[in-house]
Amino acid sequence: MNGIDPISLEILWTRLVSLVDEAAATLVRTSFSTIVRESNDYAVVLLDRDCQLLAQSSQSIPSFICTLPATVRHFLKVFPREKLRPGDVMITNDPWLGTGHLPDINVAVPIFRGEELVGFSGTAAHAPDIGGRLRSPSTAELFEEGLRIPPTKLVDGGVTNETLIEIIRNNVRVPDQVMGDLWAQVAANKMLARRLLDTLEDTGCELTSVGNEMQLRAEGAMRDAIRALPNGTYENEISVDGFVEPVVIRCRIDVGDEAVSVDYTGSSLQLPKAINVVPIYTFAYTAYSLKCVLAPNVPNNDGSFRPIAATAPLGSILNPRFPAAVSARAMTGHLIPPAVMGALAPVIPNKVRAASGSPLWCVHLSGQHQGQRFTSTFFLNGGQGAGANGAGLPTLSFPSNLSNTPIEVIESQAPVRVQRRALRRNTGGRGQHCGGDGQVFEFLLLADSPVTVSFMADRLRTPAPGLQGGGPGATGRVLLDGAPVDPREILIVQPGARLTLETPGGGGFGAAPI
Repeated sequence: MNGIDPISLEILWTRLVSLVDEAAATLVRTSFSTIVRESNDYAVVLLDRDCQLLAQSSQSIPSFICTLPATVRHFLKVFPREKLRPGDVMITNDPWLGTGHLPDINVAVPIFRGEELVGFSGTAAHAPDIGGRLRSPSTAELFEEGLRIPPTKLVDGGVTNETLIEIIRNNVRVPDQVMGDLWAQVAANKMLARRLLDTLEDTGCELTSVGNEMQLRAEGAMRDAIRALPNGTYENEISVDGFVEPVVIRCRIDVGDEAVSVDYTGSSLQLPKAINVVPIYTFAYTAYSLKCVLAPNVPNNDGSFRPIAATAPLGSILNPRFPAAVSARAMTGHLIPPAVMGALAPVIPNKVRAASGSPLWCVHLSGQHQGQRFTSTFFLNGGQGAGANGAGLPTLSFPSNLSNTPIEVIESQAPVRVQRRALRRNTGGRGQHCGGDGQVFEFLLLADSPVTVSFMADRLRTPAPGLQGGGPGATGRVLLDGAPVDPREILIVQPGARLTLETPGGGGFGAAPI
């Protein structure tokens, strides 16, 4: 126990979480883009000196629980601990080292107490633009998708890397927004570092000892939860529209005495489209899925994920070969939780949910209006899948944590007028508990020149399946001036056009009453 009594440990643990949430508030308040400020597409984490997760901001994107610690470990391969110094700020957006696609910029700051490296603060945030083609499932390889920043120092010992800043500014469509968000990340990282040092000074605790105890307790809770499952092998398969053929995610879960491994052999091969998922993201959503059903109330840290392993064959859609296109990786990666939960439904039916209608839809606009360039991304959510304990919620982002952008903000950030936003009634799957409803989102383009529009939208042909006899949710639609369009392709849309997005409903749970 390292001399830490349970009450003191709980106080310290809670205090670390509050430090991270305070840093997250700094990021949100100082960011420039609606993606961070309104849609919550970010994360802030505190790591120990060995890059083990100690605490994560409460509003974080779930997948970043596991990606940010791995990213910082990659930083240390380029910048070993002994070469780090106060004032350093490290940065990358490499998909294989970060969160799985280029728009997410990862920033880490080493935290020094005197001459001693005690930990790291880390942030990841979705940039409003990263250059290249617009974010779309239609890109064929990574090089089309924008600027790739290798692990490098944005600030070296307090000296800003002006060359890197100019490279970023000259490769993105809205440089002031991108750099504004990036410096907001740096501010959040530094805020967390200062608050941690204040806490260590106030309490006199040793972070490594506290962190080890936190992680051991979280690991023990997860292993206890695994032991409560019957040993065995559980399998499931789930699919979505795909392109020429449906995309299939097949998982095999092997439950041992106190560990779980998930194998995705049999899933679709990688595609020359941007819906491939790199291994770091595959593991992140696998771990998150198991955490949700096995130990949801244990605070997130690295200990929770030590009993979990995930593998996928090289060359598959969940482990593609470089330089696979990955910008729309959430369209595939968000299928992992319903695949995992569906496999475990026979043994823990009260803890799983049916598939969501659309874990994530979004529309991205880019163009010029009144001589000014703009780029805006609006997120939309479909219905949540139902569970044994109740109906799915309407228009809820799951397994992600993205929020709908308020209409007032949408209209202030882009030349559009929202005509309608409403629930799509009765679009959730029928069952003992019905799936959540999708939504209708309709807007006019008011720009004075043509606008480039891209989408992330799925389940237009393949509905979200139910569980335990529940029915499927309704499929979605994307309409341009009332006519269906293929959201997998980038469109050039004329001023005055009307776009309508109808998101899918979630799957139902249990057979419907007769």
